[in-house]
Amino acid sequence: MMTQAFYTGLSGIKSNQFALDVVSDNLANISTTGFRGAEYEFSTLFEDALNTDSEGSSVSSTTGLGTQINATSTMMATGTISSTERNTDLAILGAGWFGVVGEGDPVFTRNGSFSFDSNNDMITQDGFHVLGTMANNISTDGILTQVVEKTELGDVATQGKLQFPKSLTYPSQATSYVNFFGNLGSADEVIKMGSSVIDPEGNINNLSLTFTQAVPQVFPGSQWDVVATTESIDGDTIYDTQTGRAEFNELGEITSSSLTTIDNNGSGVSINLGSSYDGVFAIASANIYASSQSDGSVAGDLVGYNINADAEVIATFSNGKQSSVGQVAVYHFQNDQGLERLNGSNFKESSNSGAPSFFKDANGNNIIGTEVKNYSLEGSNIEMTYGLTDLIILQRAYDANSKSITTADQMLQKALDMGA
Repeated sequence: MMTQAFYTGLSGIKSNQFALDVVSDNLANISTTGFRGAEYEFSTLFEDALNTDSEGSSVSSTTGLGTQINATSTMMATGTISSTERNTDLAILGAGWFGVVGEGDPVFTRNGSFSFDSNNDMITQDGFHVLGTMANNISTDGILTQVVEKTELGDVATQGKLQFPKSLTYPSQATSYVNFFGNLGSADEVIKMGSSVIDPEGNINNLSLTFTQAVPQVFPGSQWDVVATTESIDGDTIYDTQTGRAEFNELGEITSSSLTTIDNNGSGVSINLGSSYDGVFAIASANIYASSQSDGSVAGDLVGYNINADAEVIATFSNGKQSSVGQVAVYHFQNDQGLERLNGSNFKESSNSGAPSFFKDANGNNIIGTEVKNYSLEGSNIEMTYGLTDLIILQRAYDANSKSITTADQMLQKALDMGA
């Protein structure tokens, strides 16, 4: 039994030393972004059954032969979310992992401290590339081929490095329509309305409408002759002139317009005066005003990339336009506890975790399946109070096991002395 006391004490010291190392590592990483703490689990070694008079005895009928570390599990609680000043900093508020890759297999992390390097590749602080889906709306010569409102997340196997060109151009788009709004009133005076329009070459031109009351007027209601003109912004070149008539009923609502389209240096522009009071009308008691709304845009150069609250990479251009160009992937596992720890923040797939997957919506489309917050980072999920309490408990347990070895040694020494 004295020999057993040695082994029991030694196994206790070894197990508690390992547990102290685990807690110490947790405390050392209390300020590490995305750190996931580890928990230790003890188990008894062999047990000897003792003879008892009754199987239903409330007294323990076994004696242990020591302890060992059975497993270390990962703490899955969400760490403290703190605000930052960078939109490339991302924090996952629920379940899920960011995927990053270096030279080998993908690594999964909760550390969303991302940035764009000199090549506009999206990377982590330690140089790993962030995985996600490219919108595939950028040509090889750096032209945005399509404005994408939202990049759809592809399948797990198709995720790749999020890499974007340093130079990107938003192409000019010719104006295809102009909607006019305003009140002509009822007085016999000239009323003008206008709008900027973009031609196929990306130039900004002027489209002007001139309204004059037709002669004679046919009551009830009113009739207005309209002259539409497209010209260069300096007024030196007139591209087209169209005439038509707009008619209004006695309530001032527009009932018809024969003015439909006009040429704008090679592209047609649809002219829409609206219907009822949703557009141009003629009411005597209301104020005279005019406004317009149109599509089309001038060309723009890349201002920069940023990440929105949906973890999408957004390109912003000098003409004020934006487009999604990529989607950061958020992975999920059947058993997060089964991930193999590489360090406190990085993990890799294992047979116990299962393969990474994406959540799907009701239509079967891949989604990130959790809330991601930009301008934020998730801190360590270790609390100082928890760690300090554990250190005290483990230190006392370590001392107790050490004392058992000392006591067993003293007892053995006395037994030897008695035998002598």
